Amino acid sequence: MTTQSNQYHPPIVFHPGETLAEKLAELRMGPKEFAVRTGKPEKTVIAILKGKSSMTPEMAVQFEHVLRIPAHFWLNMQRNYDEYIARKAQQERLKAATEWAKKFPIADMVKKGWIPARTTLEEKTAELLTFFSVSHPKAWEDFYLYKELKVAFRISLAHTKEPYAVSAWLRKGELQAAELPDRPYSEAAFKAALPEIKKIMAKHPENFFEQLQALCLKAGVKVVHTPCINKAPINGSTRWLNDIPLIQLTGRYNRNDSFWFTFFHEAGHILQHGKKDIFLEDVEYPDKDETKEKEADSFAVKWTLSKEQEDEIVQRLRITDEDIVAFAKKFNSHPAIIVGRLHHKKIWPHSRGRQFFKPVEFC
Repeated sequence: MTTQSNQYHPPIVFHPGETLAEKLAELRMGPKEFAVRTGKPEKTVIAILKGKSSMTPEMAVQFEHVLRIPAHFWLNMQRNYDEYIARKAQQERLKAATEWAKKFPIADMVKKGWIPARTTLEEKTAELLTFFSVSHPKAWEDFYLYKELKVAFRISLAHTKEPYAVSAWLRKGELQAAELPDRPYSEAAFKAALPEIKKIMAKHPENFFEQLQALCLKAGVKVVHTPCINKAPINGSTRWLNDIPLIQLTGRYNRNDSFWFTFFHEAGHILQHGKKDIFLEDVEYPDKDETKEKEADSFAVKWTLSKEQEDEIVQRLRITDEDIVAFAKKFNSHPAIIVGRLHHKKIWPHSRGRQFFKPVEFC
């Protein structure tokens, strides 16, 4: 994503009134005579000559007959001047918005390729506005802090610890989702895909994410990987964009057990909770529904390693590494899922079984 910073914008553009004044001087024609010949009030002509009034299409056409200069010449001059003035005003707004821009992890966003590298703070501010598709900081505040557009963004980030970084992470997910094709969401198809996704979890092949994304997309569910950004240590998020569910994952701990639990947790939100909800994992916000979070946890437990399966494992007085592999095969899970659960339940120390964990590497 880039702004139009590669386009050339001249450092100064003159109002068409200056060129008109030069032409009238060349013709030795005063403002009064020119006003009579064009049928315009003298005060209007003087206002244009002083750059205090714009030249309209009607004027340009009327001037064409008197000056023998095409109307489009004057209109192009006026348009270029108007753009120049607008850009000058925008530069002033950008200077005023630099304090807002400083609150974002710009360096990390540039490093990850989310926004282009720029030199001045004003240029960086412009890139942030383009990234969020807003024209000024107040628009960002209305959208992310005060949820003015509740149809699109249903929670307020005003009371989160790092609303600026969190909003950047969420926005990147939206942009990634926009790159995927839109397909109608089917709850039945998504439910039917879960057993196949569990098989992918159990094997965790190198292209696990491509397979996961493709299966979900067939059911109309978009899944994207958005790496964590500074000051926004998020595991994942679920929300609906234009009636299409979006699961946004970070792979934060670079462990397959954590990744898959988070995925099934987010899938639980989609299947069990409403379209009006948005869920952010590991982020505290006023709209957070702890009951729904627990329901999503239970859903993830069911699909990764059920409570009944866990009980069968822990009944053993001595659990060996061989047992872990055998149980994973029996329950169509992954050894790392079992080890992670044993760590979580404090049945095994965190130093044991770490060889079963697989890195989460996105192609």
